[in-house]
Amino acid sequence: MDYTLIATTTFGIEAITAKELRDLGYEDLKVEDGKVTFTGDEMDIVITNTWLRTADRILIKMAEFKAESFEELFQGTLAVPWGDLIPIHGNMHVVGKSIKSKLFSVPDCQSIVKKAVVEAMKKKYRRDRFAENGPTYKIEVALLKDIVTLTVDTTGPGLHRRGYRENSGRAPLKETLAAALVLISKWDPSKTLADICCGSGTIPIEAAMIGKNIAPGLNRSFVSEQWPSMDSELWEQVREGARKSINKEEFRILASDIDTWVLRTGRDNAEKAGVSNYISFQKLPLQEFSSKKKAGFIICNPPYGERLGEEKEVECLYKDMGKVYSELNDWSFFVLTPHKDFQTLFGKKSDKNRKLYNGRIQCYYHQYFGSQK
Repeated sequence: MDYTLIATTTFGIEAITAKELRDLGYEDLKVEDGKVTFTGDEMDIVITNTWLRTADRILIKMAEFKAESFEELFQGTLAVPWGDLIPIHGNMHVVGKSIKSKLFSVPDCQSIVKKAVVEAMKKKYRRDRFAENGPTYKIEVALLKDIVTLTVDTTGPGLHRRGYRENSGRAPLKETLAAALVLISKWDPSKTLADICCGSGTIPIEAAMIGKNIAPGLNRSFVSEQWPSMDSELWEQVREGARKSINKEEFRILASDIDTWVLRTGRDNAEKAGVSNYISFQKLPLQEFSSKKKAGFIICNPPYGERLGEEKEVECLYKDMGKVYSELNDWSFFVLTPHKDFQTLFGKKSDKNRKLYNGRIQCYYHQYFGSQK
């Protein structure tokens, strides 16, 4: 069965997710704020959940319509053939959000949508009650300027949950955003890569997974695996293909920090991710980083200095980063930070900037191109 599918994303990386989809063979994409829409069947749900590195979730779009009253919301939801997707024992869990819409009470919208879904199920299955003791179908009612979008989540826990990060340092970077930073840089395993503020290792681990072509969803489960409409053989077929796609590239990523505990955590995470052989973790102040190799890459998410008393310390750190960069021969430098004066502190205007969000924090991804430009 063909569906309209939505890959949701963090604001700012929609184009990166769209490129991932094109590389997987998908066309006719619609790119909007926070999402990329495309078409696909059950196999495509499996493929995109398994392979997309920068998407947050894969949703099935069930309907889109205008609703300025609760009656319009009810009737629009009732018209959707929910029983074609949800089995008679399906657990129908409704969540919601409303932005700049007349129907601003999210709990009321959720309640009305649930009632309408149940009524549609009654028509399909010719019964009045449903046990809802089967697989979960999380339905979202999203209102934006009175336009209702109804979706069903195929993913479950967000796609950033690869399964390797049980522990993390302070203010960890989401795996999906870390992967986006690497993909934006256009690094490839033939080049040296370093993260000089590696924390618990998310950027180096995501880079190593990219370098080895390890599917990010290979070692986790998804909520739609339990759906009767999703043949279990599809999941095993895609996973087997993903295992065979892991390449034999040999490379070494440098990961350094001054915190012994987070370095230990990074090593453990790399081991769980299956990439420990490709990352060298080292306790080293960033001021002491140097390399005789040419045309390398540094990608990092340094401390932001959000706590009281840390701002001066972080500003000194940014100045030291600029000094390190000035000593490297043709290297490219990529830094994610919310600090408005970063370029001044670093001592050089970036070649390119990209606005990204680390959680709710607005950041800029400063890009300094060396010989890779």
